[in-house]
Amino acid sequence: MRNISDYCAKGTIVHERMERIAEGIELRVLSFTPPVVHQNPLIVFVAGWITQIDAWKSVLQEMTKDFTVLYVETREKISSRMDAGAEYSIEAIGTDIVRLIEQWDIPPRGYVLVGSSLGATVIVESFHALTKPPAALVLISPNAVFRLPMIWKVIIVFFYPPFYVLIKPFVKWYLKYFRLDTEADEAQYKKYCAALDAADPWKLKKAVIALSRYSIWHRLESLSCPVLLVGAFKDLLHEPDNFHKIAPMIPQVSVVDLETNANTHSPLVVSEIRKYLKTIMPASAL
Repeated sequence: MRNISDYCAKGTIVHERMERIAEGIELRVLSFTPPVVHQNPLIVFVAGWITQIDAWKSVLQEMTKDFTVLYVETREKISSRMDAGAEYSIEAIGTDIVRLIEQWDIPPRGYVLVGSSLGATVIVESFHALTKPPAALVLISPNAVFRLPMIWKVIIVFFYPPFYVLIKPFVKWYLKYFRLDTEADEAQYKKYCAALDAADPWKLKKAVIALSRYSIWHRLESLSCPVLLVGAFKDLLHEPDNFHKIAPMIPQVSVVDLETNANTHSPLVVSEIRKYLKTIMPASAL
């Protein structure tokens, strides 16, 4: 059992709650408030697909030193409470983020949306529907598309979720030898293995089918606020070629390369966020 107070800076006030989005949809949200509240924007943090909070432990420990953070676990994660007929598309997950922000007492431009991988893609998808615009977006290795070989689509469509324990080793094998550079970043492989071990197979099946139909390209040019785009050019799973296509399509973009997935999941990314926010919000306490 996790002790959430271990995932933040010393003295941080932590609250854990289930937020009702709509009938039959509840998401787990963790709020972290530093012991001294600075005049910094609040951070709404959206992690990647089925990602466990363990992957962001060192980031949250650093970030909560001077930011209030709302950490959202999206609907495909095991913590969500969902009706049996719920959708798991990017559009549906993006709508959840919009509704949460509408429910919260956050002023326009008083917060920054930070997301990684699928979380970053969801932020891009949700941006056009936000009634309270953020001060900035931080997109860490966003997925442009969710590439899945045809054989895996067939397997996923026909597999029975209670047999997930049988197919999981093959998924890990595929990631290790065909999608990840384990020599450059073995921690990334271990992180994805942990996420797969903790996943809900019923949600996972629906999510994979829905995500395979999505692409990000039609949303990028409408991002009408400052954007920090954080890449890891040695991270093969997030397809650096697509990252290079994403950057010039965003009007107000700054790009930083942290090379590996391990670095994007380390305090280094918080340092880059602080530096960036200083350039666009000079009056903050950073």
